[in-house]
Amino acid sequence: MIAKLVLQTFVWFGVMGALMFGSAGTLHWAAAWVYIVVMVGLSLTMGVALARRDPGLMNERLRLPIQKTQSAADKILLSILLLGIFGWLALMGLDVRFGWSAVPVWVQAIGALVLLVGIWICYLTMLENSFAAPVVKIQDERGQRVITTGPYSYVRHPMYAGAILYFAGTALLLGSWWGLASVLVFIVLLAIRTFIEEKALRAGLRGYDDYA
Repeated sequence: MIAKLVLQTFVWFGVMGALMFGSAGTLHWAAAWVYIVVMVGLSLTMGVALARRDPGLMNERLRLPIQKTQSAADKILLSILLLGIFGWLALMGLDVRFGWSAVPVWVQAIGALVLLVGIWICYLTMLENSFAAPVVKIQDERGQRVITTGPYSYVRHPMYAGAILYFAGTALLLGSWWGLASVLVFIVLLAIRTFIEEKALRAGLRGYDDYA
């Protein structure tokens, strides 16, 4: 499992780096290097900790983003979301290449903090919810139940709240106002996915109606 985590982490951020630096037309992009190094480090550190604490969840999160048991609507939306992320990274690279944005260093620093807060919220969510799979499905084989504690005592979908902060923080850290504006697209996509997930949970997870 750890070997798979390491491989997927380096492949994922390798692709992200290729998109960013390729579209920027240069490797001299300090903020992008900071982003990649920090994200690889956090992904591996938190991934190893999660694998030791909750191997069942880690196994779910290492599976492919498109699965047989996943609803058709979620397959389509998740595909759009992934393509959107790739396009978003390329857009921010083009922003750097052509100098469209002038983001002060102190704003980039704030972006880094927002990014870290978003990741921390996502991590707390996974610590609290052993069923936080990356796809929308009911995990009957793992005895899925309604989680109402931790971040879930404040908001129904804390992972999405953390993801929005992650997107916004990343755009600011990378110094792209265009990237920040594009976060609105992700907010809309996540709102639609929330609707898809709510429908699945209400239909298939006992007790969710009472929580919702």
